[in-house]
Amino acid sequence: MAFDYPFGDPRAELAQRQAAEAEPRTARLAADGGAEAGWRSNRWVLRSAGVRFAMLYAALFGLSALALVSFLWWATAGLLDRQVDAAIRADALGLREQWEEGGLTALVPTIRDRLVENVDDDAVYLLVDARLHRLAGNLEHWPTGVTTTGEWFELPIEREGSRSLARVERLDLQGGSHLLVGRDMHVRARLRGLLTDALLWALLVVIVLGAAGAFVVRGLFQSSLADVSSTTKAIGAGDLTRRVPVSRRGDEFDHLAETINDMLDRITRLMGGVRQVSNSIAHDLRTPITRARARLEDAALHAKGEIDLRAAVERALVDLDGIVAVFHALLRIAEIEAGARRSAFAPFDLAPVLADLTELYGAVAEERGLHLQLVCPDQLPAFGDRELIQQAVANLVDNAIKFSPPGGLIRLDGRGRNMVQIVVADQGPGIPEEDRRRATDRFFRSESARATPGSGLGLALVQAVATLHGGDLLLFDNNPGLRCFLTVPRHPPFPKKAA
Repeated sequence: MAFDYPFGDPRAELAQRQAAEAEPRTARLAADGGAEAGWRSNRWVLRSAGVRFAMLYAALFGLSALALVSFLWWATAGLLDRQVDAAIRADALGLREQWEEGGLTALVPTIRDRLVENVDDDAVYLLVDARLHRLAGNLEHWPTGVTTTGEWFELPIEREGSRSLARVERLDLQGGSHLLVGRDMHVRARLRGLLTDALLWALLVVIVLGAAGAFVVRGLFQSSLADVSSTTKAIGAGDLTRRVPVSRRGDEFDHLAETINDMLDRITRLMGGVRQVSNSIAHDLRTPITRARARLEDAALHAKGEIDLRAAVERALVDLDGIVAVFHALLRIAEIEAGARRSAFAPFDLAPVLADLTELYGAVAEERGLHLQLVCPDQLPAFGDRELIQQAVANLVDNAIKFSPPGGLIRLDGRGRNMVQIVVADQGPGIPEEDRRRATDRFFRSESARATPGSGLGLALVQAVATLHGGDLLLFDNNPGLRCFLTVPRHPPFPKKAA
């Protein structure tokens, strides 16, 4: 239903008033937005490393040029002033000696002779009596303002009808007479002005060259980092095959490129390792989980009593315990690689540890028809986590027992000077040379070991323990069998400071 308003629609007037009030606010917001955008733009320029390096280069270049100009000024204009001062002092000293020897009778002719002999026509002399009446010299009257003896004055003078600029010194003589000795600085002032103009123009040229050099440095800096920026953008987009080009000049940018490329290679290897571990976990755990599920399902459908159900549950628990052991081993390796166990590092004797392992695994070896032999000194100092090193050696001995044929010999050897070396050698099938580099990868198992129970994490854990201690794990052929060299430190890497 529509209503007619006799004095106009109030809703239209309200809308017009709101629009009028909104226009200044919109303009103000636009202006604020433009100012904020300009501030952000200026801030981005100042945050640019290339701009900062260019400004630093320009500042250093300008300061160097200013220092050079200052030195040139001091060495030229300053030298002229010093030479004038030295000439005036020598002249004044000679005239004082003439006064002391013969008084006014000797001083007046000397001043006249020096004015005649002055080839450059720049000498200024004035001898006056106590009432400042002129006795000799080329000035008409005593200049005002020259009231102190022993000070330098630069003042305008009128000499022979022309005005000039002179640098003078006042001497007070006995009897109330006064002597003014100086040099006309008009020519030298013009020379100094020319020199000043030349240095100022030179400074201006230096500033222009500095600014141009700053732009060149900024361009070179940005071009040198352009490859790094484009490569990192490509890596961020998912292209892990990109690498920073190396110019082979051997400069800092080449070192940066090599470091970044090494980092990218390691990231690629780590991601490949993550994918491999994920695939291995999915592959190796799928079988026991599927087997446990099948057994439980079979028991649920065909079990005839409690005994059959209990047997199925126990077999499933064995499979699940194996899965739990795999995850426990993965967590153990992750804990070791994170360095969380370094707080337990301490000196200890490794000889009893190897003896206990020999006694423990000796019985297991005899059951399999093997002989475990220990060769170790009575004392073998080592430094590290005793429990981790014991577990690593136990993994090596367990692998040797697992893969050795009956009647074989397993040798456990401990020795070392700077580094403790633990050697476990067996006479089993060994590891092919092409598989030794991957033997310490998680879940890796060679073709000859696939029929043997295990998860493929034993050597990975040993490698993690060795890396944590600053050592290494090396695998060699024993002809037949495999020799494993585990190295751990004998002493702390850095001696502790005395309290």
